[in-house]
Amino acid sequence: MKLPNKESLKKTLFIKGIQTELPSGFRLSAEWEKHEATWLGWPHNIEDWPGKITTIPWVYGEIVRKISAGEKVRILVETKEQQKLANKVLKAVGIDEVNIEFYKFKSDRGWMRDSAPVFVKKENKIAIVNFRFNAWAKYPNFKKDEKLPNLISKKLEIDRYAAFYKKKPVVLEGGSIDCNGNGTLITTEECLMDQTTQVRNRGFTKSDYAGVFNKYLGVSNVIWLGKGIAGDDTHGHVDDLCRFVNKNTVVIVDEKNPKDENYSSLKENIERLQDAKIEDGSKINVVKLPMPAPLYFKGERLPASYANFYIANTAVLVPTFNDPKDRIALGVLAELFTDREVVGIHAVDLVWGLGTIHCLTREQPA
Repeated sequence: MKLPNKESLKKTLFIKGIQTELPSGFRLSAEWEKHEATWLGWPHNIEDWPGKITTIPWVYGEIVRKISAGEKVRILVETKEQQKLANKVLKAVGIDEVNIEFYKFKSDRGWMRDSAPVFVKKENKIAIVNFRFNAWAKYPNFKKDEKLPNLISKKLEIDRYAAFYKKKPVVLEGGSIDCNGNGTLITTEECLMDQTTQVRNRGFTKSDYAGVFNKYLGVSNVIWLGKGIAGDDTHGHVDDLCRFVNKNTVVIVDEKNPKDENYSSLKENIERLQDAKIEDGSKINVVKLPMPAPLYFKGERLPASYANFYIANTAVLVPTFNDPKDRIALGVLAELFTDREVVGIHAVDLVWGLGTIHCLTREQPA
């Protein structure tokens, strides 16, 4: 077999100076595995929360308070004034500054689940996989957000690998996938297979995605659900729909009102899960979460969902909506997460930004 010359090998491993060949053995860890830190972007884009931007920092304060009790919280700010405001809020809600770190990086928005880097792990080594971010193939302002993986990798001195497949950069948001840390990933056709509305990777097949997930996330098994929930402007992110809570158990939202626009698609997704298997061939345990009553802003349905919770080191933060089903959802999750506190975070204002707690956070594994 003819070996490639050094110049052709260089072109394969580096595109525009960025490494593309992630060494074998790295994997995307499960969210419940121990974190070194959680990344957040302090809210500053008034268009994300029309009429609510003054209340949102106080919601962030409660989120940071709960997370920082068990790990570092790394917060992006753009200016000294923004950092002063953040410090004022955090001090007011009684947060110990020991676990708070600020990073002056510019960003378009604060949805770190999708714009922050994907951290992968191999034993005690951490690397960054740099997927492209194109603002959910919907919004024009994303150039600052797109630079965040590079800025963070340089600041933390973590190796960065650009995700390429068939010589093309791969677009992928963290909210479009969920993983059990053992090789199984769950996603939706509506988000990743769409070729007309919000196109991430034109022409990609399920086999192509399987190749990407295997190469960059250590995934050997992909479970495809259908549509996401109504009101989701990302066009089908799985983190509003279905989440792993341990290596063989998922929670999925369920709608009992047959007149609701979510009813049929959620039933179909539940049926798909009943036939799905994890990487070792065993069936998945499926636990249902309720859906809150619909919330609207100017006639537009908002993506209110209890599935958008975040698993921190010592707590599980669950969005709540002043709904009688809040209590039911918290109870279901408390029975599943017996090793950490399950707490509700008021998210009626937060969801005006078309996302809640999981959308705002990105874990960095220990």
